[in-house]
Amino acid sequence: MSVKAFELIPAVERDLLMGDKARINIECIECCGKDLYVGTNDCFIHHFLLDELTSAKGRLTYSAQKLLHKYLGLKKPVAELRAASALERLIVLCDGVVFLVDMVTLENVPSTSGGGARIRGVMTFCINENPVNGDPFCVEMGVLSLKRRTVQIYMVYEDRVQLVKEVSTPEQPSAVSLDGYFLCLALATQYMILNYNTEAAQDLFPYNSEERRPIVKRIAREEFLLAAPGGLGMFANAEGASQRAPVNWSESVIGAAACFPYVVALDESFITIHSMLDQQLKQTLSFRDGRILQDFEGKVIVASTKAVYVMVPLPLERQIQDLLASHRVEEALVLTEGAQRNIPKEKFLVLYKRILQQAGFIQFGQLQFVEAKEHFRKGQLDVRELISLYPLLLPASSSFTRCHPPLHEFADLNHLAQGDQEKVLKCKKFLISYLTEVRSTEVVNGCREDVDTALLKLYAEQNHESLLDLLASDNACLLADCVPWLEKYHKYFALGLLYRCNGQDPAALQLWIRVADSELQDSTRPDLFEYIVDFLSSAPDLALVWKYANWALHKNPTTAVHIFTKRPVVKAQADLDPGDVITYLEKHRVALLLYLEHLVLEKRIEEEQFHTHLADLYLERVLSLLSSESPTNEEQLSKSREKLQGLLRESNLYRVQYLLGKMENCEQLLQECAILYGKLEDHDKALHILVHKLRDFQSAEAFCIWTSSCRDSAYRQKLFHLLLGMYLDKSATGKSQSAVCNDSGALEMAAVDLLNRHGELFDPVHVLRMLPEGWSLQLLRPFLGRAIRASMHASRTSQIALGLAHSEHLQLLHDKLKETKKPIAVSAKKGCHLCHNTFSDTEVVCLPGGVPVHAHCVAQRVRDSPTKRQLTNSSNHT
Repeated sequence: MSVKAFELIPAVERDLLMGDKARINIECIECCGKDLYVGTNDCFIHHFLLDELTSAKGRLTYSAQKLLHKYLGLKKPVAELRAASALERLIVLCDGVVFLVDMVTLENVPSTSGGGARIRGVMTFCINENPVNGDPFCVEMGVLSLKRRTVQIYMVYEDRVQLVKEVSTPEQPSAVSLDGYFLCLALATQYMILNYNTEAAQDLFPYNSEERRPIVKRIAREEFLLAAPGGLGMFANAEGASQRAPVNWSESVIGAAACFPYVVALDESFITIHSMLDQQLKQTLSFRDGRILQDFEGKVIVASTKAVYVMVPLPLERQIQDLLASHRVEEALVLTEGAQRNIPKEKFLVLYKRILQQAGFIQFGQLQFVEAKEHFRKGQLDVRELISLYPLLLPASSSFTRCHPPLHEFADLNHLAQGDQEKVLKCKKFLISYLTEVRSTEVVNGCREDVDTALLKLYAEQNHESLLDLLASDNACLLADCVPWLEKYHKYFALGLLYRCNGQDPAALQLWIRVADSELQDSTRPDLFEYIVDFLSSAPDLALVWKYANWALHKNPTTAVHIFTKRPVVKAQADLDPGDVITYLEKHRVALLLYLEHLVLEKRIEEEQFHTHLADLYLERVLSLLSSESPTNEEQLSKSREKLQGLLRESNLYRVQYLLGKMENCEQLLQECAILYGKLEDHDKALHILVHKLRDFQSAEAFCIWTSSCRDSAYRQKLFHLLLGMYLDKSATGKSQSAVCNDSGALEMAAVDLLNRHGELFDPVHVLRMLPEGWSLQLLRPFLGRAIRASMHASRTSQIALGLAHSEHLQLLHDKLKETKKPIAVSAKKGCHLCHNTFSDTEVVCLPGGVPVHAHCVAQRVRDSPTKRQLTNSSNHT
């Protein structure tokens, strides 16, 4: 694929060079600054002055002025010319002789007595452009001999040349290039690198110099360009390695030069330009009778047999823009990156970023979104350049203007898509993904409002799931721009969130309430009512809570009560007072009940009024259901009574007498009355109701258990003895003699079951005294067996404890006798070990180990000790 990298500009026309002499041909050229020297086949050197001119259209041209020509007098073609500007000398090769001429007068430089200014028997020579000699007025030169297999190194001075080194080669060399100590040589059958200082050699690759003219060209420090077999241009460095891929040029190349990033090659009919970066052919120029192609300090000059031309490189930026214009993105980027070493760093970074941005828009237009995103990221694109392609996405208040010159050719997205709605949709999806990625990076610094507003509009238009996530996070969406857009797409819930982000909670609530009441349609949140309740439960503005709680309670009191029950505890500020809430909820009995349950059962608030109020509401509910004769209320009645009974059992804070007064005359609430009598410690009445009125023996046992749950075993035993007595007392039924006879069997069986199930709670002796004499022992076998075993266990345990205590007592007596036999010395100078005071009399006690202490100190220690065993031995022995 072609690109215009160079223009071929005429420099010296045929008429100016040779006039009407048809047989004169150009043999060699040399350019030094504006001075151009041309050697011809008639042994003349022509000196021209080249001036660069720029036309009105900006086109570069050359004007050549002939200053002088000189005949060298050897009647042979001038083979080579090299300028040594520091010496003001031209080094000339003609008829196998190298000699010096003056650059201005073209006169031969005469030899001095110190040495000669000529070298004979020379095939070719080269100048060392990376000299190792530090003398600025000396030129290093490598020379190939016509008849010897050697390379000679000369120092060229103003009026003489001096041989400094001669190195042998395995074959006759035919071409040479010199860089520092390194010689790159074309031998008869191969190329090689030779270090003339150490004479170390490195073979490169084979090449037949007799079939094809070899090319050895220094292109950079310690790097050479060589003509290889197969029409390849090979690169080789001083180590003999290739750090660049070869370029594929013509088999018949006769000259080559490097003008970074291009390799220019000349053959019989064409000039070809290849990129050193991707090795692709970039440009081909037709050029007949080509003879010479050389570069002079970055200026590439090409000559036919009759005229001289300059290959003027187009500015890299123009080349890159041409590539981008033809959508050759990768080539443009490769060329830009390759030009880095030739452009100042700051300028390059600006250029490179712009090229990346342009490349991104080209690939964006081709729907290559992955590549486009990467180029936008690397090029640090102002994201508003991309947003501006989408109509109406940028806020009306945005001050953004597009880059000039423009980064792309699109007016907007409609221009890019040309009516293709699928393409429009893909582009919008790409923008969503790109903005989502960059909105939290430094790319959006200074334009966060534009980015977030555009993203919100896209989310709303595309019904994107991330709309709510955007509004729930920290964002900079502009309210004025987003309101009409969200209303257009019926995103009222999202609009409410936007109001919240802007501190307009009342506006958000009003909007959500309209949606919840079906005035506005928005299916974003099917649970919008629950969301409003949650919002009010956490709203710090209490006025807002009181204002909208009534609406919520009328709509669904069961859910709306969460406004009050789910409020977080805020210690730093005054929050809703439970008393105020209860007063507010008086009109909403369901919500009031739930709120009191929250206070009493969940938060465990120990306030008598809350417990009494809740029990009262439970009782009212039960009484209401009892007064209703509907059979469907049985289940509700059962659940309501369970709640009431549970509260009555668990709470100790309600007013018992108040509740008892409300249910005392209700025969259907005897169970609840029994619980209340239990709270009053009137267990006789409670058990009487359970045993004789309700005939609920199981509840009677349960009553004894829960009533004594937090009391000691004696209290529980007393209750169970009371219950047993209730079962056995026939006179407590208050019934006729015949009815008593009928019930006695049931009570007796209840008593037997009680004893057999809870025998461990009774005193067996007391029970035996209570039981009627006519009872069968077989009925009480489980109870009696358990009681006998418990009694025997207690007796044996006591005997063991008594034996252990007796043994311990004997041991203590033994220890006491041992201590008594030891003399204990007590003096007025010796102090008590416990109080550290001296002894004033002989009344002392001896601790284990023979330590004397005051008797009153030991007595105090024993009284204060929780175990009273810290002092195991005491003695009054003095």
